Amino acid sequence: MGRILHFRQLEVWRESHRLVLMVYQGTKGFPGDERFGLISQMRRAAISIPANIAEGFKRRGIQDKIRFYNISEGSLEELKYFFVLSKDLGYISSNDDLMAQAETVGRLLNGFIASTERRR
Repeated sequence: MGRILHFRQLEVWRESHRLVLMVYQGTKGFPGDERFGLISQMRRAAISIPANIAEGFKRRGIQDKIRFYNISEGSLEELKYFFVLSKDLGYISSNDDLMAQAETVGRLLNGFIASTERRR
């Protein structure tokens, strides 16, 4: 692929952005009283993943980059919990697709962090 010049070229960013779109679509059917509760929390956690990848990508220091990528990992784990909660509350019938995409993002993010750490 050559040199990556923009965060949008990163597979991990593209897949995490896809997860955000899935979360937005999936939360459309949640009860209205969750608008400022679970819906907001899920969307914020989801958005945090690609946003921190993008911010970390632009940072110059390796440690600084890794710090932002670690924040993405934390947000991803938080989001996985929200998928479990949403299913247990009956807001979604299945969280399989969401969890599968989250696992894909997690694997990519783990590899991306490891690759970044090797550049030290």
